[in-house]
Amino acid sequence: MSRKFRFLFGLKFLLPSPFTIGILLTGIVFVAAFLLNISEKVPNVQYIIRLADYWYKGIWELLEFAMQMVLMLLLGHVIALSTPLIKFIDSILNPIDTTKKAALFISFFTIVVSLLNWGLGLIFGAIMARKVAEKFQKEQKSLNYPLVAACGYVGMMVWHCGLSGSAPLKVADKGHFLEHKIGIIPFEQTIFSPMNGVVIVLLLIIIPVSMFFVANNSVNNTIALNVLNVKIEKNEMVQGAEKIDHNNWFGTFIGGFILLYAIGIGVNTIYHQLGFSFLNTNYVNTLLLGIAILLHRNISHFIFTCTEAVSGTIGIILLFPIYAGIMGIMKYSGLTVYLSEFFIMISDKDTLPIYTLLSSGLVNIFIPSGGGQWAVQGEIIVKAAQELNSSVSKNIMALAYGDQLTNMLQPFWALPLLGITKLKAQQIFPYTLLLFGVGFFVFALVLFLF
Repeated sequence: MSRKFRFLFGLKFLLPSPFTIGILLTGIVFVAAFLLNISEKVPNVQYIIRLADYWYKGIWELLEFAMQMVLMLLLGHVIALSTPLIKFIDSILNPIDTTKKAALFISFFTIVVSLLNWGLGLIFGAIMARKVAEKFQKEQKSLNYPLVAACGYVGMMVWHCGLSGSAPLKVADKGHFLEHKIGIIPFEQTIFSPMNGVVIVLLLIIIPVSMFFVANNSVNNTIALNVLNVKIEKNEMVQGAEKIDHNNWFGTFIGGFILLYAIGIGVNTIYHQLGFSFLNTNYVNTLLLGIAILLHRNISHFIFTCTEAVSGTIGIILLFPIYAGIMGIMKYSGLTVYLSEFFIMISDKDTLPIYTLLSSGLVNIFIPSGGGQWAVQGEIIVKAAQELNSSVSKNIMALAYGDQLTNMLQPFWALPLLGITKLKAQQIFPYTLLLFGVGFFVFALVLFLF
């Protein structure tokens, strides 16, 4: 990397492992809540025990949502490892022969796929980065691998603008916890709004061009990786009912049936003029399940690939309870309310979306879950928007932008990518920090203009 960016690499030494970061953040939040003693003025020792109870309570509150996210990531990974997707990725990579082109192509396609589904985009970007590295290794060319991997991670800064965005999905769900206050807010007012459309167009242009420029001023190195490939060995001893698992027609029928059923739900909902209310977390996972089985053709290969892909979810499985515990402390101690109300206190109708972006980005560092964050901040933001006569849907998107923005500073969701690319968080951090700056400029600008 050139001297103008070299100073960023000093920051990477501040990052321990993602799990250790989660533990340290727990300690920071615990101490902050203790010092503020917000919700109840009680003796110190008693309050310490109470904070521990909040932590314990929080750990188990997001189990359903955690399972939904693990499934979304797993199924996205399985789809990305299917033969059609691998061939598609290889076809994209054919013209790539420099780090500049790799940065441009990978960041662009990762954004596009992440807008469809965050889990698929995350794994798609990681596999693209890994495949580029293998291609350059085979051709004996040098590559700035950490930069390319960061481009494969950029989808986590745009996903909440897309079809799998947690907050927009939640408020489009019938029976969501704020329905009595804001009703059902369809995608037409959030994901498909003109404001979000402008955000997406700007991101698709500015991010790839920015990473192309950074790559042009970076230093490349040689790399050594084993070829990433998922192959299932044929078992000649398959007998009896096991043949069903290996039968392509059976697998295709099951996958096709699930996919057609999911499509039918969508068509029926739109036909009855209910908009895109069917697009919720469970629907997306059902759709991904059908696509995954269909692409792998038979149940045996699908299960085998799931076994290979599940390792990418281990970090989330282990860390989700840690961050849910942080959420519990922040939620029940009143720390989140304190932070949110501070930003609201200094806001007015026009500046509230900007401060919502900032507060959401800050909270996301401690609660890196769009759905979990909406559960904690949603009611506060809605109340503020209504009191200040600010657009509720715009502030929901502001929360979404802030939530995804600081993923570039928070290595929690990078764990699957790091596992696939065999890199460390410290190696990609200088480049994700640059992406953070670009993203903040885009989100703040559009919120100000609209």
